[in-house]
Order: sequence, then structure tokens, then C-alpha cells
Amino acid sequence: MTYQDAIQFLYELRWFGAKFGLDNTLKLAEMVGDPQNRLCFIHVAGTNGKGSTCAMLESIYRAAGLRVGLFTSPHLVAFGERIQVQRQPIPESAVVRLVEEMQGLLRQGWEPGSSEHPTFFEVVTVMALRYFVEQRCELVIWETGLGGRLDATNIVTPLASLITNIQYDHQKWLGETLASIAAEKAGIIKLGIPVVTAAEEPEALKVIRETAHSRNAPLREVTVAEMKQPPLDALELPLLGRHQKMNAAVAVAAVQTLQPRIPVDAEIIRQGLSQVHWPGRLQVIALSDGRKVLLDGAHNSGGAEILAAALKEYFPGAKPTLVLGILRDKDWAAMCRTLAPLASRVLLVPVHSERSAEPHGLAEACQQANPNIQVDEYQSLSEALADATHDNFITIAGSLYLIGEAMEVLGLSSLTGIGERGLNEWSATSLPPGTAR
Repeated sequence: MTYQDAIQFLYELRWFGAKFGLDNTLKLAEMVGDPQNRLCFIHVAGTNGKGSTCAMLESIYRAAGLRVGLFTSPHLVAFGERIQVQRQPIPESAVVRLVEEMQGLLRQGWEPGSSEHPTFFEVVTVMALRYFVEQRCELVIWETGLGGRLDATNIVTPLASLITNIQYDHQKWLGETLASIAAEKAGIIKLGIPVVTAAEEPEALKVIRETAHSRNAPLREVTVAEMKQPPLDALELPLLGRHQKMNAAVAVAAVQTLQPRIPVDAEIIRQGLSQVHWPGRLQVIALSDGRKVLLDGAHNSGGAEILAAALKEYFPGAKPTLVLGILRDKDWAAMCRTLAPLASRVLLVPVHSERSAEPHGLAEACQQANPNIQVDEYQSLSEALADATHDNFITIAGSLYLIGEAMEVLGLSSLTGIGERGLNEWSATSLPPGTAR
């Protein structure tokens, strides 16, 4: 098997969609000796900020001398970004070996084409567990895929559970209210395991409090005031945005909570946070011709509000050219209302996804939000960027999928994929009884 063969096999697993529930993942994990029982985890859920918080935790504990695994999604360019040890993506040779192993297990445990067949994310979750055990990771920073309660990652019992925040996203699968979304995210809370959250919406926080209480899980609620306390009061984070200070506060609270288990010196915490790297989130790039590009996933209405606040704070008075591509299952109208008034002109592009919103639909929303703005539609991101070669400040936003494409088009990634961004595609094909819709 070649690496291309392995990626093709992973592509084929996408036909099985995303079936929320733990049965397949538990069965697959059992077939390889339950590797989750040989690892220590910090499990991270939340609507926004999960990846950044994971990156901060990884950087802190790596600075403390631990061998740290990192499991996140989606990837921006190459599949290996999802599974990292010491911030090094899993090698292609390891991907091939693990895929071959998974192929054999799938043939043993499931009928070909069965509706019960494990999905891409379920298989990759177990691949990651296997790899982290092989690599003798002392701690794994473990990000949920979608929700929490029925997410494949929820087969682990962590040292701590984190819920960054609760906002509107994926309502089709997690429910239409903040309370229902919080209930799904709070599903990662385990009996007696400490919980850290920065959720602040009353109806969401009520659910988290009640879940933590019912499971006798000590709850630490992180407040805005903690962004101004040591070590964050005197620390300039490499990641832009006030929201990153709150993500850092959550990470610090988690480290403090786990001090009895994993002692980390205050100076090491500062060192880890000062060295954190997480691309595609308010990332400023200076191009060789002197132009400036701001990349930000901003993939839901909450993310759009964060981007808008950052533009006002870090680039006051600037009116960037906004290159915007959004998935149609997001609240794209609200995102356009938030972002269009801040731009000098808007270039609308499709996202390389079956779920992409049509640029024409976005155009009307942008024009309504900013009647005096020039709005243009393009067939591709490359075409839009070619039309922006004389624009000094470009902001690309609306989807992490789009950011991954931008990194490839602009040559900003050290990784080179072989058409691997499409692996991020999914659609839920079934939900267990009792799941919020």
C-alpha cells in the first residue's frame, strides 16, 4: 500500500457519513487492545476555541518536558495535522501502516457496505490512539469532533474535561437552543473528573453546572477577570485576539487544576504560552510583495464576531478586501451582516465542499449589510486572489476549509497534501434515539 492508497481508503470511509454514538469506536478500540486505557488525556469540547486551547495546552506541557500527543480536526492542508506528537505530524509511513491494520479489523468486524460500518472519524480516532501508545505519549490533548456526548472521542476517561464556550453551531445535530448544545458538549463530563469551562451564557452554564454536580465532577468556571491575572496579565500571546486570552485562561485553569497530578512551574506555563503556534486563526501573513493577508477560519456567527472585534482592535480604520466563503449549513446571513460593513469590497468564493454556500446567495446578504460596498462573485479562490493582486490588505475568512485552500494557494504551509483537504467532508447519516436535533 502507498500513502496515496491509504488516503484513498480514508476517502472511501466518508461514504459511511457520521453516525453519532460510541459503539463502533469502542469495538474497534477493543480489537486493538483498548489503547485509550494506556494513555492520559485532557478532553476538550466547546463551540469555538477548542483547537487554540488544545494548542496552548500542548505547548505548555511540552515545555514542561512531557511527551505530548495532539488530536484535532479538521486539518488545513494534510491529514497528518490531525495526529501529532511533539507537534510533529504523523509520518506518511505510519499512516499507511495503521490504515492497513484498520482495513484488516474492518473486514473482521463488519460486513462490507454495511450501514453499521465504522465511519472515517471513528477509524481515525482509533488510529490516533494506537499511534499515541506506540509513541509512548505521556499526555494526549484530545479534541472532540462534533458535540461531545456521542462523539467518537468520548470513549476516554480523561484527567480533566474542558468546555471552552457554548455558542450556536451545528444546530441540526446538537439542537436549536444553547441548553441543548450545552447538554451535548457536557456529555464529556465524567464521574469525579474535574471540569473547566469559560461558558458564560446563563442557560448553557446552568446545564454544565447541573451535569457536573450530578457526576460529582469539581467545576472550575473561568471568568473574564482571569485574563488579567498572572501569568496572562504580562504576557503577549503569539495568537491575536481577545478571545485567545480567554482560551489561554481556560488552558491555565486546566493546568492549575491538574497541578497535583502534573506539576508545572509558573515560568513553564508562561514559556509554553509564549511559544504557541496555531495557524489559520487570526494569522497575519506578510507576502513577498509587501501586501498583508489575514487568515481566520471564522466559521460560524460567533467566529465572525470575534474576527470583527479583532479587525477593529488590531487594524483600526483599515478597510480590508474581504474574501469570503462559507458553508451553507452555517448562519451565513448573520456572518455577512457582521463582516461586510468592515470591508472595502467583498470577493465571494465557493468553499471546496459539498456543503458550500453559493456566492450568489451571499452577495445579497452582504449588499444588504453594506449597500455602498462592491461585491463580486468568483468561481474559485485563486480567481478572487488574482483579482486582488493590487490590494494591500486582504482578509480571507468564513471556513477553515477555505483557509486550508488559501494556505496551499499562497504557499504558506510547510506541509504538502495530495488532495487531502476533502477528507474533512462529512454528513451525518444516522443518529441514535434521544439525540437532539
